[in-house]
Amino acid sequence: MIYKILTVIGLATFEIYAAIPAGFAFKLNPIAIFSYSVLGGLIGVFVAAYLGDIIKKWISTFRKNKVEKVAKEPGFALKIWQKYGVVGLGLLGTMTVGAPISIGIGVGFNVPTNKMVFWCSLGVLLRCALFTAIGYFGLQLI
Repeated sequence: MIYKILTVIGLATFEIYAAIPAGFAFKLNPIAIFSYSVLGGLIGVFVAAYLGDIIKKWISTFRKNKVEKVAKEPGFALKIWQKYGVVGLGLLGTMTVGAPISIGIGVGFNVPTNKMVFWCSLGVLLRCALFTAIGYFGLQLI
């Protein structure tokens, strides 16, 4: 049983989309799946945020200042950033690509780490609740 729980937590650290179906495959209680996936997701947020900030500072000591080329067409993350700011990047980014990637993009945009952690944590909570409910009610239809 402990291996099932640790598997759900470990999968949720990287990707919640894999953790919740694994919890249902292990026949865990939906509340337990939600709890463990939130725990794993929050671990992923904190590791990505604070370890990513340390790595960014370490790499910046070796980089020389270069003139960055501006892209002609802004990417998806930049569009979210320009339109919704840190709230959109934290919530929408977490719902679409995941919290660690959203944290990495936020660090790249020089967003304060504590703000990114708050909004990505809220995004993890909403994402886990939504996908656990979808999984539970989806299995009830079968």
